[in-house]
Amino acid sequence: MISKISPNHRLKNCVSILEKVKINHEYSCKNLINLCKKGLNTKTEVNNVNNDHITRNLSQPWKILFFGTDSFALESLRKLEQEYRSKLLLNKLEVVTSYKGNRNEVIEFAEKSNLKIHQWPVDISINDFDIGVVVSFGYLIPTSIINSFPLGMINVHASLLPRWRGAAPIIYSLFNGDTKTGITIMTIKPKKFDIGEILAQEIVNIGPNEMQPELQKRLAVIGSDLLVKTIQKLPHILNEGIPQSTDGLTYAPKIKRAIAVVKWSEMSAENVYNLQRALFDIYPLESKFQGQILKLYNVKLLDKLQSPFKSKNELDITPGLIVYDKHLDLLRVQCKDGNWVTIEKVTLINHKRMTAKEFNNGFLNKKKNKMILET
Repeated sequence: MISKISPNHRLKNCVSILEKVKINHEYSCKNLINLCKKGLNTKTEVNNVNNDHITRNLSQPWKILFFGTDSFALESLRKLEQEYRSKLLLNKLEVVTSYKGNRNEVIEFAEKSNLKIHQWPVDISINDFDIGVVVSFGYLIPTSIINSFPLGMINVHASLLPRWRGAAPIIYSLFNGDTKTGITIMTIKPKKFDIGEILAQEIVNIGPNEMQPELQKRLAVIGSDLLVKTIQKLPHILNEGIPQSTDGLTYAPKIKRAIAVVKWSEMSAENVYNLQRALFDIYPLESKFQGQILKLYNVKLLDKLQSPFKSKNELDITPGLIVYDKHLDLLRVQCKDGNWVTIEKVTLINHKRMTAKEFNNGFLNKKKNKMILET
């Protein structure tokens, strides 16, 4: 509760506020008037107006606390470290990360670069920093931490928000056959992931045969460049954020191994190939052969011009039908739409990885009936 104070005391307090903080030139007159009207003590006001970008120092170089855990985050940290060495854009850079077991790539780079490392959850004075930068961190940041930074926190996200909010935007963009994606720089808001205001975006085209590792690497570089450009526009760009629309909103939650199971009766050949692209170097695709889990490697769309192979029932569609194509030396599996995917190698439990020919000789060639892969 605020007690009543005299007009003279209120005026002196207002002057004190304006003298003791450096004001962003975009900070509105209305907000300044409101500060004076409240007549609260200077220290309290300064600590509570960080969302309006009144800070102790509104000019470069910045003091940045970086939050990240993986290879996607590493590229942004690497770019910030380069800027830190020049002392022009930032003059303080420390790292917050989290790991269980083996040290992650962010820790290894930070140690090599002599950057101070903090384990999550943090137990440091965040008041020593101007802004927090979050890249592929995986933890919801508490409101108290967000509000501790005079400029708040910003995030590098690997999609064109609001499409693919969540932990796995690259995987879902490939799985769904998107032809374009991108990078979004946004503000961090409390209590929910990926709902902040959009500060910058860059569109990126996806190649028709581009795999997850390749796309992730490209987006990491593009994201790091866009991050630096955004920081160069601080603090003014924070007042230009655009709220996310609900149109085109989709979610990309953290994946589980079950996503790798191919549903032959529900998926077209292109669907299966897109799943392979999305999970490449993460999980092999899976199916079942005679009740056993069958792992599928190097799955591709069949180019019908590559092989003269014709099944006995080419006009019939049997999702999951698996045959050996001796012309390509590959396994072929028919999908819901009648088209086929090819498979280079497979693995059954308690068996070594087999080539298509080895699997045919050991499991298909001796069977008189059609062999169908199960979901």
